[in-house]
Amino acid sequence: MKIANETSRKGLARLVALAAILAFASARPARSAQALTPLQVAYAGSMGSMMDGAVRPAIAKDLNADLQGRAQGSTGLAKMIAAGSIRPDVFISVTPGPMRTVIAAGKTARAIPIARTEMVIAYSPKSQFAAEFAKSGDAGAKPWWQILEAPGLRFGRTDPTTDPQGLNIIFTMQLAADYYHQPNLADKILGTQINQQQIFMEPQLMARVQAGQLDASSAYKTQPDSFGLLYVALPKEINLGDAAMESVYRKASVTLNGKTLHPAPLVFYAAAMKDAAQPDLAARFVTWLQGDAARKIFAKYHYDDAGDAQPLAP
Repeated sequence: MKIANETSRKGLARLVALAAILAFASARPARSAQALTPLQVAYAGSMGSMMDGAVRPAIAKDLNADLQGRAQGSTGLAKMIAAGSIRPDVFISVTPGPMRTVIAAGKTARAIPIARTEMVIAYSPKSQFAAEFAKSGDAGAKPWWQILEAPGLRFGRTDPTTDPQGLNIIFTMQLAADYYHQPNLADKILGTQINQQQIFMEPQLMARVQAGQLDASSAYKTQPDSFGLLYVALPKEINLGDAAMESVYRKASVTLNGKTLHPAPLVFYAAAMKDAAQPDLAARFVTWLQGDAARKIFAKYHYDDAGDAQPLAP
């Protein structure tokens, strides 16, 4: 009886093993048929949380695509694309300037507005100034700009020579100086235009605020929530988020490398590249970014609708 039972158990084990082998073999073709097509996307560094957390899985499902992203300052990405140093399938920039660089280089024929945002001041809950920032909008409380002028406050921003956000915080502070009638506001908060003690790579900036290494930083409204941070909203006259205020925004200016630059409303543009390795998929992705699925994701991550922003073309 013992021998019979052992024989039965061995036979059952062989059957289970055979079933497993057959199941594995039958599953392999199905997985191969569903293999995702790689899509190279270079995008503004501020979009990192949304692209990784929501867009990547969504287009895997909707477009059968594997989003392989490069997050960096839009200006720097545009220069590399124009020079041929990188060849993404799709480029997504914030503000028209970087995209116009790519268009002028003949790398794309048309860029579509897909969303917009505004400048805010993000702050760390670990900061000794957190309570003051939280009350800064209340009547009689110390305003946000006075908090940023406090001795010992650690403020972060990005490089204006490579990242539009780095330019935009300078524009915002210039506009704030005029709006609040404080001529030295920008100098007191930012110091020199290229202040290395304040400048960090864009993907690192929010992480440093989150960790408490910085008390506050420049940010787009889309960024703080993904890091569990709060932010101070700024008036529309200075936050670069209202297309109707463009003439007001253009009062600000920054000169870099001998060229004088003015701010533009914070609109995000997407374009398929002419030399894309996956041209059809790139075009489908840009179309997808204008659809309902993308709009729901944008709203979840606090992006505003592009409004009446117009496409960019040569």
